[in-house]
Formats: sequence, structure tokens, C-alpha cells
Amino acid sequence: MRMSAASPETLALAARGEQLLGDDEDDASILLRRYHKAKERRAVWESHWQECYDFALPLRDAILHQGIPGEKKADRLFDGTAPDAVDQLAASLLSELTPPWAQWFGLTAGEQLSEAERERAAPALERIGAVLQSHFDRSNFAVEMHQCYLDVVTGGTASLLFEEAPPGEASAFRFTAVPLGQVVMEEGPEGRPDVTFRRSELTWAGLASRFPGAHPPEEMVKAAAEDPDLRFGVVEAVVPAGHGYAYAAVLENDDDNAVLASGRFEMTPFINFRWLKAPGEVYGRSPVMKALPDIKTANKVVELVLKNATIAVTGIWQADDDGVLNPANIKLVPGTIIPKAVGSAGLQPLTAPGRFDTSQLVLDDLRSRIRHALMVDRLGQVEAPKMTATEVLERSSQMVRLLGATYGRLQSELLTPLVMRAVHILRRRGEIPDLVVDGRSVDLQYRSPLAQTQAQRDARNMLTWLSALGQLGPEAVATIDPAAAARWLGRTFNVPGALMRPEASKLS
Repeated sequence: MRMSAASPETLALAARGEQLLGDDEDDASILLRRYHKAKERRAVWESHWQECYDFALPLRDAILHQGIPGEKKADRLFDGTAPDAVDQLAASLLSELTPPWAQWFGLTAGEQLSEAERERAAPALERIGAVLQSHFDRSNFAVEMHQCYLDVVTGGTASLLFEEAPPGEASAFRFTAVPLGQVVMEEGPEGRPDVTFRRSELTWAGLASRFPGAHPPEEMVKAAAEDPDLRFGVVEAVVPAGHGYAYAAVLENDDDNAVLASGRFEMTPFINFRWLKAPGEVYGRSPVMKALPDIKTANKVVELVLKNATIAVTGIWQADDDGVLNPANIKLVPGTIIPKAVGSAGLQPLTAPGRFDTSQLVLDDLRSRIRHALMVDRLGQVEAPKMTATEVLERSSQMVRLLGATYGRLQSELLTPLVMRAVHILRRRGEIPDLVVDGRSVDLQYRSPLAQTQAQRDARNMLTWLSALGQLGPEAVATIDPAAAARWLGRTFNVPGALMRPEASKLS
């Protein structure tokens, strides 16, 4: 069964003992029961997620209830510090980890190859890396990846669906940022959130496009003919099985849980990743969760300030019930004549019991803590128009210290599966040679700005060493192999192999 419309990626049937669905007709019901149990375990997170999205990302789809496109979703929001900080942190992650239109990864020869084999393989691996990056650039990767970063910053967990595009498209890749409310996860054998359930609602046209070979019940076909906009619930499941992943799609119907597709993937199409993982928990925790008390307090303070400003502008009034003055007919506008009885006080302003002057001090402190928790003061735009080279290096080192643990988790759960899935798709389509990225013969190298910070630090240490040797005299300088040092610096700075002279041709 094809994963996407007219996609050449067919799902081979899983071997017996590794199937997600067996030969029994009740297997679809068993899968749905497993999905509902996993969803019950997720229920404790839903109210927490909803609160985070309400105060930090209100325009995203709701968790507990489905929103209507175009509706107002920020009625409860009075302070915009948290949404602005979330946008900046997500944009920083996109530019530091997977920058658009820049090659943030590469393929290099592994350590098991000899120096001569490494030099021969370097140009071919660079061409393969350029082909991979070209497909990423022509796809919708940047758009959907940014949405996933917004999810992982706000909810702590995100899911990216990586499918193969139909033939004839500009790119072989198709990405979808799956809303957190549709995904139910469980940890696989290796401790990663590899077990994925996704419930979505599709129209009849959507079902026919996504599962062209499915045979839904006749009652469903009749209902769709009467109402083309009628939506049907579909539960998709991807579970680790042996050296691959078993896949099944089941129609969630009270009468007949029809199986729409079943088969097997070599690499899971659902890439689930987390910001911070607490022991014993499947879903991640986000920086917004840490800053949520300050976010809610700042929102309430701004709400009270606005109410206090309304009272200060319009005032509170009192009047004697003299039978002449009718408060319901009074409008406080310039030129208004308010009648009153002879000898009565008429309409009098009521003095406010207190002032709210300390609100600005409290609000400034709360906003500062929110920006610090969401790293806006560390990863945001530089206010100074110029920075020295030392300031740039120190700023990069600070990024590594702040995002070190998070970057390690994102590299394991996001970046590596993303590149491996891309290699698998292009290798099966015949656009790249049949190679295996195993770390021995071919290794994966990350070239994002954040990943290059350590390389820059190593290169700086080596240049400092070379400079120190130059001060020790000619004998110390003679111990240096200039060609080997140049090659090491070239590999550290990811210099293309075509620019470096082969080892065999260097001058004696």
C-alpha cells in the first residue's frame, strides 16, 4: 500500500512474527484498543499542553478541542512577551540546526578506510550530499520544520511526517508537521519515541488519494456520496519490528474497522523528537513549561493594569436617588447636561481606593525572566551593530553551553533519522549509489552553525599551538608537517575535497 498519493514507496508485507496486523480479523480492533490505551496515558499531558499553547502559541491548533480556521484564538492573551520569545527561539533553532538553503550536513569517509580511499571517496560523497541537500531545498522542509520547532519549544514534543513525493514533483521529499493533538507516542525498545499512532480525519477524496487501493465498507461509500464533506477517522500506527517498522492504517468506525493499508518501512516516516526528557516519561518537557508560572502571572498583571487604566479613564461615579437623575440614561461625553434635583449633590466621582504603581516593576521582572527562560537574551538578535571576532566566538560558545544537552537529543532523535530517511528514499529511487551510512565506511557529518562551534574551537587551539611553535625557533617549526596540518584544518572547516591536493601528488 502506498504511503502517499501515487508514491512509488510501496510497503512490503512484514514477515510473520513481525506483523502489526496478522491474519485474524480482530487484529484491527486490537490495534485500536492499543491506540486508545496509549491515548488514555497521554490524557494527563493534554491540559498542560493546552495551557502552554493558550499563553505562548495561541494561533496553533488546539489540543483538547479542534479550532476553526480563521477564528480568534488570543482572547485570553494580554501580554505578548511569551509568543514573541517562542517565535525567536524557534527561528534560532531553525537557523542554528537546519538552516534553509545551506548544507547543514555532509557525508564523509569513515575511519576504516585508508587515506588513499578517503581521498578517492571524498568527491563522490560531496556530490551525494549536494543531491540530498538539493531535494531538501526544493521541498517544503523549511516551512514544516519551523512549525515543528514551534511545537517542541511550546509543548516539548514534536512530530515530523517524512514521506516520499510522487514522481514528477520538484523534490522527492514531502514533509508534514503533525499537530501534537493528533499524535500518540510510546517508547520503543531503544528508548526513543518510535511507537507512533496518529489519528486524522479525511474526506472521501482524501481517503481515495492517500489509500488508493483500500476497500472501505459500502455504508461508508453511500454516506460519502450523500455528503462529500463528511470526514472519517483514520488511525495510522508505526511500530518497531525487527530491523524495520511495521505499518498499518485502520478506519475508525463503530461498525466495521476496515484495514486501509498494512506493510513495512525500513525507516520510520514519523520522526518524533523532544526538547527535554524526564526519567520515566515518554513525552518531552519544554522551556515554556518551565516559564509558565511567570507567563501566566505577567498575563494577569497586564490584564489588571488594563482594568485599572479603564477605571482611571472613565472613573467610578455615585449619585443620589432623588427621583430626577436616571443613571441608565447618562452618557459621560463632552457637552452632556445631567439633570439633578434642587439641593441634591447630583453625580459625584468616587475616589479610587488605591493605585497600581508597582505593576510596572513587577511586569519588567516577569518579562525579563520569561525572555531568559526562552533564551531570547542569549540567542536573540545582537543589538550592537558590530562585534569583534572574539565576541562572535564567545557568543557561539555560549550557544553550545545553553543548547548542548538539547542539541545532543535533537541530533539523536531528529537530525540523524532525518538524513537516514532521506538517504533511504533517494537510494531506492536510484538517484544516489547504494551506500550505507554506518559510521565505518561512510559517516554522517553535521555542518550546521551550532555543530561547527566545536570545530572552530579545535581549529583555534591548533592555530594557537602553531603560533607558539613559531616563537620557539626553527627547530620547533621543523617538527610541523605543513601538508598534514593543512589537511586537518581543511577537514575541520569542511573544505571541499576538490580544493585539496591528493596525498600521492604532494611534493617530496
